[in-house]
Amino acid sequence: MNTQMQWHCPPPHWREAGNIVKVVTGEQTDFWRNTFYGFVRDNGHFYHRPVAGDFTIEVTTDGKYEQLYDQAGLMLRVDQSNWVKAGIEFTDGAMHFSTVVTRDDFSDWSVIPLPATAGSVTSVRITRHGDALRVQYKFGDHDWQLARLAHLRMGESVAAGLMCCSPQRAGFEVSFHNLSIDKAISRDLHG
Repeated sequence: MNTQMQWHCPPPHWREAGNIVKVVTGEQTDFWRNTFYGFVRDNGHFYHRPVAGDFTIEVTTDGKYEQLYDQAGLMLRVDQSNWVKAGIEFTDGAMHFSTVVTRDDFSDWSVIPLPATAGSVTSVRITRHGDALRVQYKFGDHDWQLARLAHLRMGESVAAGLMCCSPQRAGFEVSFHNLSIDKAISRDLHG
């Protein structure tokens, strides 16, 4: 990983070895702002660095998803009121691909149920093209799937990196493999 990486709300236990970051989450951690639930949480674990211009960030996660809202993936953050997080989230007794886009202090949430054959290992990718974000996922040897196109006002640089939370407990264990931050992939959505 990059030596420029730093934690927003460091987890109680974590270690980094080569291309793997292992995390055990703290008690009732989350990123969420206002919508529907009426609360604000900004105590999730986010291991990040600044990234300028257009880019693609990608990682593979492997977690022990057991409790409601256990989640792990990627995050891009402008500030506490404007960000996107995407990854695997455990809800309604199953794993889903989840995306939350937060603009001007309000979060929205979309989920895509994953087949049981997906297992706990899934890759997440977010690409920035100006103020547009493309969120994608894949599992196994399947092709990348589009989960979301979203708009987020961003300056030249944003914080980008790994995210994990466990809103209902402490002790969610997750491993992040092969984080890469590189030039943006092609804008072609259907090629």
